[in-house]
Amino acid sequence: MTSLPVSAIIMTKDEANNIGKCIESLGGVAEIFVVDSGSTDGTQQIASDLGARVVNFRWNGQYPKKKQWCLENLPFRNDWVFYVDADEEATPELLREIRERVDKPTASGYFVGYDYLFDGKILRHGQRAYKLVLFDRHRGRFEPYDDLDASNMWEVEGHYQPVIDGPVATLKSPMLHKDHDSLYHYFDRHNRYSDWEAVVRSRNQYATGAESQLSGRGRMKEIFDRLPLKAPAAFAYSYFLKLGFLDGRAGLNFALARAFYYWQIDIKSEELRRTKAND
Repeated sequence: MTSLPVSAIIMTKDEANNIGKCIESLGGVAEIFVVDSGSTDGTQQIASDLGARVVNFRWNGQYPKKKQWCLENLPFRNDWVFYVDADEEATPELLREIRERVDKPTASGYFVGYDYLFDGKILRHGQRAYKLVLFDRHRGRFEPYDDLDASNMWEVEGHYQPVIDGPVATLKSPMLHKDHDSLYHYFDRHNRYSDWEAVVRSRNQYATGAESQLSGRGRMKEIFDRLPLKAPAAFAYSYFLKLGFLDGRAGLNFALARAFYYWQIDIKSEELRRTKAND
């Protein structure tokens, strides 16, 4: 079988615990870029040994951030790009479906759903995340946000999807999110994510409708953005409405972690409002 005519992009910084499994899961992909931000733990060597093309990246503190920078600067040989986080693994079923879609595309971009490993168990319930990670690079871009002053945020775009010029669709096969780091890293990342989200929510940017979304997802984000008590709502949605309780202890802990994340956003947003009022 010929190689899959897709360029995979993995953005890294100190991902030695994850990068090997990630790259190995992409067997058959024609081109794999590892865009690294000064790793000191051997990430670059592992990636190079596995055949990936390592590209060094240093953020200048401005836009474009890392995802858009990749679109503008990497020497792609393929029209289709596939963004993969270092703690994610592509399933064989997903790669087969991607081949079908890029050979005979029905859309300009595709969302992928994620099977999430949390607390030692792959969650079958709760909330499945979807990300728009496969698209024609000539028809997609990551729009800048007014977020460069967000505390503790970093060089990668926040929790939003690219803008696609053309229709989008959803692939049936899943990606596996399987972080080989400890829960410390999970909560550390989400602490930074909540800083960013508090800033963009305080500026009424989070649910603007500018990004490409699944059908109905944009409206749901607008509704959720207006809820006064996001933490209990997030818990109830994940644990009860989406049947997270069927995942046992892991489902409970995941729902609690989601609630804690939105509790952080709420109190950080309030802190921003107080600071602005006192200026």
